[in-house]
This record gives sequence, C-alpha cells and structure tokens, in this order.
Amino acid sequence: MPIRILPAVGDADAVRSLVSLLSQLPDAEPLAPVVDSTGLVDTLARAAAESVDELPEVVVVHERIGPVPALELIREVALRFPAVGVVLVTTDTSPGLFAAAMDSGARGLVGLPLSYEELAGRVQAVAQWSTGVRRHLGHGADVFAGVGGTVVTVSGAKGGTGATLVAVQIALAAQASGHSTALVDLDLQTGDIASYLDVQFRRSVADLAAVNDISPRVMAEAVFRHDSGLALLLAPAEGERGEEVTDRAARQILSALRSRYEMVIVDCGAQLGGAGAAAVETADLALLVTTPDVVAVRAAKRTVRMWDRLQIRKAEETTVVVNRYTRGTEIQPALIQRITGTALAGTPIPANFKELQGAVDAGRMHELDSRSTVKQALWGLAGELGLVRTEEGARPRRSGTRARGGERAAVGFRRRKELP
Repeated sequence: MPIRILPAVGDADAVRSLVSLLSQLPDAEPLAPVVDSTGLVDTLARAAAESVDELPEVVVVHERIGPVPALELIREVALRFPAVGVVLVTTDTSPGLFAAAMDSGARGLVGLPLSYEELAGRVQAVAQWSTGVRRHLGHGADVFAGVGGTVVTVSGAKGGTGATLVAVQIALAAQASGHSTALVDLDLQTGDIASYLDVQFRRSVADLAAVNDISPRVMAEAVFRHDSGLALLLAPAEGERGEEVTDRAARQILSALRSRYEMVIVDCGAQLGGAGAAAVETADLALLVTTPDVVAVRAAKRTVRMWDRLQIRKAEETTVVVNRYTRGTEIQPALIQRITGTALAGTPIPANFKELQGAVDAGRMHELDSRSTVKQALWGLAGELGLVRTEEGARPRRSGTRARGGERAAVGFRRRKELP
C-alpha cells in the first residue's frame, strides 16, 4: 500500500525540493502540497469528514509554514488527527527543538538541507507508526470520527444586542440534545455568563493562559460543571486579568476544548481583542447578533467590514442573527442581510423581554420557561444551525463553515490595529 505524504511548505523553492525527494521514496504517494497552516487543517478536516482511510499517513511540516508557527500547528494536528504522523523539517536540529517537537506531537524531525537517506528513513518509520495505530484501534470511528468538536462564536454588533443570551441558550439546547458542550466566556472584561447562570467560581479562562500543555486534568480544574450539564470556562472576575488571555492562548484553549467536547460555544462580546479575533477566525461557525434598528445595523456592518480588513473572516462566512424582532419593525432581516453582505439565520428572535426578566434577575437563565417564545426561537435557531443532535445522531452540519488556524487573525489584528 502506498504511503500518502502531505507536504505543508510555504516557500516555493522548498516545495520543489521536498516534493522532488518525496517522489523518489519507495512506495510513496506525495499529495498536492499545501502552502499554509490553514490549508493543511482544512485539507485534513475534509479528508477526515469522508473517512479515516482518506487521511494521509504522514504530514511533512516545514519550519517556515505560516501563519501559525510550526510547533503550534503540529500540536493542533496531533490533537485533532491523532492517527496522522507528523514530521518536522527544520534547520535547527538541536536537542532543545527536538524535545519541543516531540512534546508538540511530532513523530520525527529531519534537518535542512534535506538528505534523501534521512528523509526516507524518517518518513517510512512514521508511516509504519501511523499504520500500526490505525490497525491497533481497528479504524474505530469513535476515535477518528473527523475534525473534533464544533466551535461556534457569538459576537455582538454592539453592546446590549443580546449575544450572551444567544450563546447561553444555544449551548443549553446543544447540551440538552445529548452533545457534550462547553460554554466559554471570552468577553474578558465584562463577561456575564456567570451572572446569567448563577455561578460562583474561582477558576477562569485566565488561569489557562500561561499553561503550555493543557492536559485533561488542567482543563478539569479550570472548568466549572454547571447543574445543566454545561462545562463553563468563565471570564475572570477581575477584568484586568483579561489581558493575560492572548490570541495565542485563546487558540490553544479552544483547540484543547475542541478535542474534548462535541460543541464549544464562545461568547466573544462586542469588543474585538486579540483573543476574540483568534476565536472568530478559528470558529467553524461565527454568529453576529444585531437588533433591527439603525444604530445596531450600522454597527454590524462596521464589524463585518473590520473582520474582513483584518483578515479574520469574510462577510459571506458570517451569519447574522436578528434579536428583538417584531413584524412591524421598519428594518426587516432581509434588509439587514443586504446591508451587511452576510448569511442570515432564518430564525429571528422575538422581542419579549417580559418573558426573560424573571430568569435574568434571578440569574437562572437555564430555568427559562419552555413556553417562552424567546426560548423556543433560540432553541429553534440551534436546530437550524445544526447544533442539536438529531434522532439519527448525525453530526452537525458545517455548511459555509471552516476549520482554520487562529494565529492568522491575531497577526492581522496586531498588524492593522491602527486602521481607522
């Protein structure tokens, strides 16, 4: 059986050199190279969605791959596609880098300039390892079911549009349908999820920011298990600690959550920082919540344009959710879609704060009456988006979504933060 090898190289000259050598390896089948980290993760995700057998046995990552640094990319591939062996190609073959690569999940390291003998030996050894892992696990679909959990971000066009309400209720809907669900508060300075769910907590997302290797034990210590079954990772009680959660930390935290939960719902609030930018860029589905009034719709349009300028997310890859909708409002959802250029959720959320006030004031949003038209609409929205388990147990749909590396968003945010 041929060894399928996927090169991930950003430099054109390095691509030619690597592919030329890989083509000479016995029983090797080099695949079309990918030129950045986003392309690599997307390619593996598409293959895994079809079948484990479609995944390449070996991925060769060049040290100059971008925008996500090579070691972080290797860590993500190892977490999400554990039957794929990764080889790092690098000029630095020191013991320190070798140890770091192994800690990140690489199965081998090859030095530059490339040597046929070294590359052939390492690739064949890693391919044997990959084949053995798949044989040992019997191609178990439960172990290699695809790309990991679904990450959904919920952002507000401006403050007060109801992003937290939407995030909480769609997370509750996903959990109630049988999905293991984590709800993350990345509104780092003004997050309200703890207040909405009547939670007293000691640990927060800030406690994971400095952790380089987020093990299941470390994650369990930071996550609060709510009565509803939700796993909560909350914003720090001291807002100034939000600065500790960098774009890089946010990406690593979400990657760890994705590997442990079927659904990861992230409340990003209305302010864009590095962590929120990384989350939106990484998400499989990005929701932008607005209300049908001029001020909020203008804010939604500004947000969509800003995401596009910073290369965080394109307008057509964003889904607008209309909150506090009434049939008599002058600005209808179809007009909002034309103004923003985004996709539009087919389920608007009706304006009926009286239904919510008791639950909000008591901090018991999880006990909102099931007869509430607002709750019914929000849970219907979760079903529309594919976040609710169907009777057949199908995986959530990912139409118009993507799995991307989050570092690019952070780079764009830092590079262009002076834009008007």
